[in-house]
Amino acid sequence: MTAEIEPMDRDDSTGEERTSETQETPERVHLTRWFRQRPTSLEFWDAVVTDDSLVWCFLGESFKSLLLRADVSEYSRKEVENCANDGLPELSEQNISVPRSALQRIELDTGARFRRSKLTVTWEQTDGDGTVTWELYGTSDSDPQAELVESLAADDRFSHVDVHIHRRSGLL
Repeated sequence: MTAEIEPMDRDDSTGEERTSETQETPERVHLTRWFRQRPTSLEFWDAVVTDDSLVWCFLGESFKSLLLRADVSEYSRKEVENCANDGLPELSEQNISVPRSALQRIELDTGARFRRSKLTVTWEQTDGDGTVTWELYGTSDSDPQAELVESLAADDRFSHVDVHIHRRSGLL
């Protein structure tokens, strides 16, 4: 699956592989294959957590009407994977960058056989005008990505963020 932690495998100064004791926290965590339900459409998003922000990357939109359905290709997702962290907000005018300090809650429900996984993220608006909560659902070909969210919970930089993972088993 494309959801991966992107670790730094080599020390840039020496070129040597890092051992588990010297390996740094991942440069970024890429949460892939999520969609957001809107009244008339489905918006497809990836979330990339970098050192200083969470960037919502807009991949495309598909309308609920069968006549207007779009095939959201892998092209946009590959662009996000290959883009440097500082270039992510500019990939699309719909992209949203949330400062790490504004994040309040990240909750992952891993889903079950007949229930999609759900990612809920809450953050404070930068203008101080309340909070925003987004609920996104995993696409049919996504994996639950619990390990990625666990890596955020273990990261000291996210100690102010309430991170929860609800694991389900069985059919529902």
